[in-house]
Amino acid sequence: MTGESRRRPTWLDVFGVPIAIGVLSTTGLLSALLYDGLGRIFSWVAVSLPVVVSVWIFVGKRRASRRPVA
Repeated sequence: MTGESRRRPTWLDVFGVPIAIGVLSTTGLLSALLYDGLGRIFSWVAVSLPVVVSVWIFVGKRRASRRPVA
């Protein structure tokens, strides 16, 4: 790195996605308690989101570790 300056990540860069996932999960839990019909469908989607994101990241890291280094 010749003369490049990297900017420091802000708190929103670091915690933005986890906060959004947490808010969506909490909204999904409340939706499951308070609403029927579409509220229940939304709750299933919102509560399963952290699991889907975790599996997606885990699979992506495993694939990245298997790539040969050029």
